[in-house]
Amino acid sequence: MQQLIGVYGASGFGKQVMSLVQIQFSDLDQQNIVFIDDSSDLVTLMGHRILNYNEFLEHSFEHKRVTIAIADSKVRELLSNKLARDDIEVLAIQSESSILSDYTKLAEGSTLCNYVCITEDSKIGKFFHANIYSYVGHDCVIGEYVTFGPRVSCNGNVHIHDHVYIGTGAIIKQGTPEKPLIIGEGAFIGMGAVVTKDVPPGTLAVGKPARAFALNK
Repeated sequence: MQQLIGVYGASGFGKQVMSLVQIQFSDLDQQNIVFIDDSSDLVTLMGHRILNYNEFLEHSFEHKRVTIAIADSKVRELLSNKLARDDIEVLAIQSESSILSDYTKLAEGSTLCNYVCITEDSKIGKFFHANIYSYVGHDCVIGEYVTFGPRVSCNGNVHIHDHVYIGTGAIIKQGTPEKPLIIGEGAFIGMGAVVTKDVPPGTLAVGKPARAFALNK
């Protein structure tokens, strides 16, 4: 059965994910791998066709699979719900250079970029994105639609709730089994922040050590 692989998002991160997809599916004809984008003016990118979502759905290949390469977690959730509605299989993408412990539980739709490391007994929710050189320590619990920028260091016994974004180079202090460090739902951790204590939901945490501020809605 011929299959069509789609990278949803013809963007900078989409290009990065496409490179991983090309390796992961090197046995496929590269014409069977496309970008999906509903607003792009381009016809091709990196030598791959760009289709809108309806064109992807209407393609003659029966077996269609998609990875979502969009950093905005709310958009990622909307697209994942659309794929589920249309019974499109979602892909987990993992770089050959990433390291994933056998004792980690990783839900569907994740993207692990180059040199990502996830260690023992961590539990990670669906559609997790970890950019290059990111690290997840032991016994972490990460919710759904969480995004790590490059070089995020999340030490052990940290609980990260849904829709959290953690910026490039941020460091999350280790918690304990009795009192894990908690980052609340929808929080945004700024680039280079050093998080040493809990971050309330829906706040922006910046600085060294990080201080939390209300996000402007």
